[in-house]
Amino acid sequence: MCGIVGYIGKNECLPVLIDGLERLEYRGYDSAGIAISNGCKIYCAKSKGRVTELKKKISRKKCIGKLGIAHTRWATHGEPSEVNAHPHSGCEKKIWVVHNGIIENYQTLKNDLEIKGHKFLSQTDTEVIAHLIEELYDGDLTVAVKKACLHLNGAYAIVAIHADEPDKIVATKFSSPLVVGIGKEETIFSSDISAIVGRTKDVIYLNDGDIAEATKSGLKIINSDKNTVKHNVFSIDWNFDQVQKNGFEHFMKKEIFEQVDSIQNSIRGRLDLQKGIVRLGGLESVRDRLADIQNIIIVTCGTARHAGLVGEYMLEEFARIPTEVEYASEFRYRAPVLNNRTAVIAISQSGETADTLAAVREAKKYGALTIGIVNAVGSTIARETDAGVYNHIGPEVSVASTKAFTSQLVILALITVMLGRQRNLSSIEASNIVQEISQLSIKIEDVLKIDRQVRELADKYIDSQNFLFMGRKYNKPIAQEGALKMKEISYIHAEGIASGEMKHGTIALVDDKCPSLFVCPHDSVYEKNISNIEEIKARGGRVIAIATEGDLDIANLADDVIYVPKVLEMLSPIITVIPTQLLAYYMAVFKDRNVDMPRNLAKSVTVE
Repeated sequence: MCGIVGYIGKNECLPVLIDGLERLEYRGYDSAGIAISNGCKIYCAKSKGRVTELKKKISRKKCIGKLGIAHTRWATHGEPSEVNAHPHSGCEKKIWVVHNGIIENYQTLKNDLEIKGHKFLSQTDTEVIAHLIEELYDGDLTVAVKKACLHLNGAYAIVAIHADEPDKIVATKFSSPLVVGIGKEETIFSSDISAIVGRTKDVIYLNDGDIAEATKSGLKIINSDKNTVKHNVFSIDWNFDQVQKNGFEHFMKKEIFEQVDSIQNSIRGRLDLQKGIVRLGGLESVRDRLADIQNIIIVTCGTARHAGLVGEYMLEEFARIPTEVEYASEFRYRAPVLNNRTAVIAISQSGETADTLAAVREAKKYGALTIGIVNAVGSTIARETDAGVYNHIGPEVSVASTKAFTSQLVILALITVMLGRQRNLSSIEASNIVQEISQLSIKIEDVLKIDRQVRELADKYIDSQNFLFMGRKYNKPIAQEGALKMKEISYIHAEGIASGEMKHGTIALVDDKCPSLFVCPHDSVYEKNISNIEEIKARGGRVIAIATEGDLDIANLADDVIYVPKVLEMLSPIITVIPTQLLAYYMAVFKDRNVDMPRNLAKSVTVE
C-alpha cells in the first residue's frame, strides 16, 4: 500500500502525477514511481526514498504524454527498494500497474505464472498482478483486468495501463479505497482525495468489484454483475488551502492548534442548549432501533481505539448501556455474540481502515446495527454502515492523529447524551453536559497557552529512554494515548497503564531515569491517583502531572505540573490529552524526527 495516482485527460500528465504524489506524502511511504504512455510505449521511473528523489531520475524528454500512473509505496512484501517500487510490469513491459493492498495468494499465482514462462524481478505481490493481466490479455485491458480479479484473493486497489491501448486507464478495487475525480476533459484516480482536490471537487467512490474504464471520451463503470452503473457524485467540502501548513513548522502542530475550531465544527448545529438535547441527523433514520438496543460494541484501531475506551465510560455511566471496546483486527476472529439489538460503532478517521471495515462487515452478518464515526465523506465505512456521524473537521494530514481524536471524543459524548435521553438521563443532567460541550473550544484555547511550558518540559526530559503514562477512569485511555503519541513520533519507548495497575508489575521500571506522567485532574478518582503518585515518589521516580487549575497540593508532590481548565469529568479527556500531544510533538522535534511522517507508519492503514 500507500498512495495511488492515475491520470488521463487533455493535459500533460507528469505535473499532475508528481503533484498528486506530493500531496499523498503525508500518508507515509518508502519509495515512489511513475509510468507514462507517449502513445507508442510506456516510460517508467522509480526511486527509493522521497518523491524528490524520483523527480531527479525522471527524464522530461521521455516523460511526455497525457496518460499515466504513479505510486508511493509503503512496504508490505519485500524491502523498500527501487526494484520493489511501483509501477510494476509484465515481461513485455507493455502492461503496467500500481496497487494498494495485499494479494494473499500471490505465491501460488507466481508459481503458476513461472511455470508458464513469466520472469519476476521483484519480491512484491503486486508484480504478480501485472504478469497475470499480461497472461490474460487479448487486446482489451478492461476484460483482462476483470478476468485477473477472479484469481485474486485479498485486498486490492489496482490502476492499470497498456502500451497498446494508449487512450485507456482501467481501475478496480476490493476492500481497499479508490476514488475517481471527475474534471473537465480529465479523469483522475487516487487512493485519497488529497491528490484530487486541487483539480476537481467532484468525486466518485468505487464499490468493491467495480471496474472503471476511463478514456478521453469519458468514464464507464461496470459492477461485479457486469452491468454498467452510475454512482453518486460527491462534492468534496474542503480545499487545498486546508492541507497547507499556514506558518506552522509541521502539520501536527497546526492540527493540535486547529482543535479550537475542529471541536466547534464537530458540534455545530447539533446542540440545543435551551432544551438540553442533541440532534444527530445521521442517526435519525435508526433512532427507533437505537432506543431498543441492549448493548454496544465499539470496533476500532490505534488512536481511535483510545477514543472508544473513553466512550465506553461515557455510554455506561450516562446512557446505562453495557459497552465493550474491541480491537477491530481481532473482532472477526472471535465468535462475537451479536444480534439485532446490538449496536456496533466503528470509529475511523479515514473511513477506510481495513480491519475496522472488516469488523463492520462481520457485524452486519449477525444483523447488528452498524454506526460509523468517520471524517471522510463518502468513504467505505460511511457508505457501508447503517447510519453514522461525520466529524466535519477537514483533512488531517499528520500521521499522528490529534484533532480527529478529540473530535471522536466529542461525538461519542453527543451520542451518549442522545442515547441517555432515550433512557433515564434527566433533562437537567443532559443540559449540564450539553452546556459544557458548547464551552469546550474556549477551554481548549486556554489549554494551548501552555505551549511554551510544554516545550521547556520536553527539553528537560529529552534524554529519557522510557516513559510511563498513567491515569484512572476517563483518563486511563488518555494515558494510553499519550504513550502511543510518544512512541509514534519520538521513538521513545512508552507505556500507558491504569494507575491502579502500576504496582502489579510496572513499578519495577521506576527509577530516576524513567519519568512518570500522571493524568490527574481533580475528578472522582483524584485521591486514588495521588496515592499512586506518592508510590512513585517513594521509589525515587520523577513525576509530571497534568492537573486542574488551582490544585496547589499536587505541586508539592510532583516534579512538574501542567495545569488545565476545570471541565466536567466525562469531558476531561478532551482537555487533558492536549498536553500529551504537545509533549510528544516537542520531544520529536528536539530529537529531529520526521514528525508528520514517522518511520514505518502510514496515515490510512488499508491492509490487515
